[in-house]
Amino acid sequence: MNNLDWNQLKAFLETAETGSLSAAARKLGLTQPTLSRQVAAIEQVMGVTLFERVGKSMALTPTGLDLLKHARAMGAAAEALSLAATGSSQAVRGVVTVSATDVVASVLLPPLVKKLHDQEPGITIDVIPSNALSDLLRREADIAIRHVKPEQPDLIARLIREATAYFYASESWVSAHGHPRSAEDAARLSFVGSDRSGQYLGYLRTHGLPLSEANFSCYADHSVAHWALVRQGMGIGVMMEEIANATPGMVRVLDDLPPVRFPIWLVTHRELRTSKRIRMVFDALAQGLA
Repeated sequence: MNNLDWNQLKAFLETAETGSLSAAARKLGLTQPTLSRQVAAIEQVMGVTLFERVGKSMALTPTGLDLLKHARAMGAAAEALSLAATGSSQAVRGVVTVSATDVVASVLLPPLVKKLHDQEPGITIDVIPSNALSDLLRREADIAIRHVKPEQPDLIARLIREATAYFYASESWVSAHGHPRSAEDAARLSFVGSDRSGQYLGYLRTHGLPLSEANFSCYADHSVAHWALVRQGMGIGVMMEEIANATPGMVRVLDDLPPVRFPIWLVTHRELRTSKRIRMVFDALAQGLA
């Protein structure tokens, strides 16, 4: 056991958590053969079999299940150590990861990253476009831009502002279908949907729109793709006001309806906030997004 390597332990832990060598390799940034060798090495060092292959998945053996809780505890301790070390760093150099929804990462973040790079060329920003809530406690990101307030006590959150979004359609769509103003006008028109589960439809109904599934011409659950379909003339969609204003050829419609309002939160881990480079990025984003 004295020869146990931390990289081998991470390989075991991620394979156990994901149930797949390929998924664990992607998460750790390794090739699958490299990860497979690390898993085999830890089994050899410990003299036990930790996994059984079931189809394309890796299932834990009873021994692997027994060791998993200990590996998780060691992983949590390593993450805490990494947080403390990063938080203590006062160097204004290095990588800072920032997660945001795909449309914010694609449209609002690039000019802020460019401005920050011009001011602090030693800081490298790693932008993570994701509509999922990145787990800051597990260092999936150093800073996250969220639209819901986090509840974890170890996170620091700053409410940047309340953003507004409106309904838009392309100029070509308005030329073909007219300019709808009221909720009643919308009942006969096409919309770009966000999901097929009915959640987005339910939201539009609570916003006063008398719609059904028949109103949706197509669906896209990622905002960038959703907006591209609206720009293509597939129907009406919702977008943040500043992004819509920066997009040529778009017309605000359903003017009588109230705006869609949502908060923009900037979040980081409490210990990371003491890192000079992360603090600088946090403050720069707070100023830029405001």
